[in-house]
Amino acid sequence: MSRAEWEFTPGHIVTLQAQAADIDGYGHVNNAVYMQWLDRTAWSHSTALGVSTADCLRLRRGMVVQRAELDYLRGAGLHDTLQVATRIVECDGKVRAQRRFQIWRPADAQTLLRATLDYVCMNLDSGRAARMPAVFSAAYRAGTNST
Repeated sequence: MSRAEWEFTPGHIVTLQAQAADIDGYGHVNNAVYMQWLDRTAWSHSTALGVSTADCLRLRRGMVVQRAELDYLRGAGLHDTLQVATRIVECDGKVRAQRRFQIWRPADAQTLLRATLDYVCMNLDSGRAARMPAVFSAAYRAGTNST
């Protein structure tokens, strides 16, 4: 997919293929699976930026979804190859970050989903909002500038 076809400049792209377990009774990818793909893509991007699951567990902090806005535009079917793009569009460096996502099907040049997810940093022990560790703040702020 060329840059011109993305609705925003992706910071990170994951390519995946819809599997039998993703398909619901209506014969298309279940809506809940799209959220799992967004989560997988966010984790992949965070790891690429230098914030891994191991870092989160060691620091006892993690970014969790506070609000999700998803626009389901088209369905995906079994074995469809898809590209999931994300970009961090905002990071206050304290508690909050926001990501945009787009799921694209190259075979027919169609956008299947657009999403915006708001995240807050959470203390993994208390379950309450907490200030981002410096490594989170630096990585996610750098992520807003990635091309």
